[in-house]
Amino acid sequence: MGPQPHQEDPTGPSVDVLTSIEICAGAGGQAIGLHQAGFNHLALVEIDPHAVETLRINIRSLEEWSWEREYCDVISGDVNNFSPIPRGEGRESDVRKGQAYLGRPLARGDLDLLAGGVPCPPFSHAGKQLGKDDERDLFPRILELADELHPKAVMIENVRGIKDAKFEEYREYIMARLAGGLAKHPVTGIEEELDGLGYDICEWEVLEASDFGVPQLRPRAVLVAIRRDVLGDLKFVWPTATGSPRSAFDALEESMDLRYAPYLEMSGDVARLAKQRLGRWKEKAQMAESRKDFGVAPTLVGGSKKHGGADLGPSRAKAAWALLGVSGVGVANSHEESVKKKSQDRDLFREAGPMLTVEQAAIIQGFPDNWKFSGGKTAQYRQVGNAFPPPVAAAVGKAIAEVLHAARKRDRRESAPDGLLPRQSAPAPADSVDDRDSARA
Repeated sequence: MGPQPHQEDPTGPSVDVLTSIEICAGAGGQAIGLHQAGFNHLALVEIDPHAVETLRINIRSLEEWSWEREYCDVISGDVNNFSPIPRGEGRESDVRKGQAYLGRPLARGDLDLLAGGVPCPPFSHAGKQLGKDDERDLFPRILELADELHPKAVMIENVRGIKDAKFEEYREYIMARLAGGLAKHPVTGIEEELDGLGYDICEWEVLEASDFGVPQLRPRAVLVAIRRDVLGDLKFVWPTATGSPRSAFDALEESMDLRYAPYLEMSGDVARLAKQRLGRWKEKAQMAESRKDFGVAPTLVGGSKKHGGADLGPSRAKAAWALLGVSGVGVANSHEESVKKKSQDRDLFREAGPMLTVEQAAIIQGFPDNWKFSGGKTAQYRQVGNAFPPPVAAAVGKAIAEVLHAARKRDRRESAPDGLLPRQSAPAPADSVDDRDSARA
C-alpha cells in the first residue's frame, strides 16, 4: 500500500509522500511497482482505451489505491497532448484531482518522479529497430516533460535493444539532454554542446526480471536520472538480485492444478486425459528447473494492434515454452470461461501441452493476484505481455525513493537551527554524557 498523506500542515502536502507522474502507463505494471515502492501517482497517462479502463477499475476497487482514487487523474489520450502544468490563461493543467492534495495547480519542480515505459518498437529486436526514425519513439516527449516539470528524478524504461551499439549516439544524446555535454543531434547529425536540464545520470542499466522474483527472463533497460541539486553528496545504488530465480513451474503449479481440477473429478476418458496431460506438464516443467536457466520462462511478447491474435511470441519463444510443457500457439480462455464454453480440448488437452490463460501470463509478469484486466482476451493479453514487471519497477523505485527521502532529511537538517530536524530539541547535558558513554561501550 502506498503511503497515506500525513499532514504536518493542513494547507499543504505531507513531507512524507513522494509524488509521481507516469506516461505510457499501459495496464499499470510500472505504476504498481512504483506504488509498492512508496510513490503516489498524481497522473497516469495512457492511449489504449482497454489499458485505461484497467487502471480505472483497479484504482476504483482496490483499497490500497485509495490515495490515487482521491488524487490521481487517469488520463486517456496521446501523451503529446498531455499538459501537466497550466499554460497561462489558455490551458489548465490536466493534473486536476491532485490539486486538492497540493493545494494549488502543479508547478515546475513540485514533482518527485517522472516515469515512463516509452514504446519499445523503435528499439525492439522483434521489430525493425528504426530508433529515432520511428514515429512511435516517445523519448523526445518524455524529455520535453522533464524540462517542463523539472522533477526531482526521472525513470525511463525500454527494451534491452536500446543498449545496442547502433543506438549509442541516440543514447548519448538523451543523456546529454538531461545532464549536459557534447552529443550529435538525432535529426541534423550536427554535434553540439547541450546545457542539459540539471540532472546527474545514474547509468542506463539492463535489469533481468528473473533477478527480482519474476519467473521470466525479460531483460529491461532502465535509465535513472536525479536532479543535481537533489542528489548532492548522496549516491544512487542500483538494486541487486533479491534471491534465486523462481521457476515457471513454481509460479504456475497452483493455477494449473485449479484449471485441471474440474476434469479430474469427472469419470472415464476425460478424467484419464486430464490426469495424463497435467502429469506431462508437471514432468516437463519440473525437469526444466535443472537447466542452467532454472526453468525460468522466456520473455512474454505482447504484440500490437497491427498483428493478429495473441500468442506467446515468435518461433524461438514458442520452442522455449515447449520445453516448459506449454503450447505457445495462442492464449487459453480463463478457467471459468473454459468450463463454461467446454473449450478444454483447445485450452488444456493439446498434445503440445496447455496454453496459458491471461491470468497465468499475469503471474509470469509478476502482477499481484488482485489486479484485473479490462477488454477481451486478446486485449487483456496484450496489456499483460507489454507490461514492465511490477517487482522490477518496485526495486528500482525503492532505490530512487531512498535517495529522495535522504535528500529531504538532509535538506531539513541543513535548514533547521543548529542542524536539528523540526520538532527536535537539543539534548540535555546529562543525556549527552550518557550518549558518549554508550558510544564508548
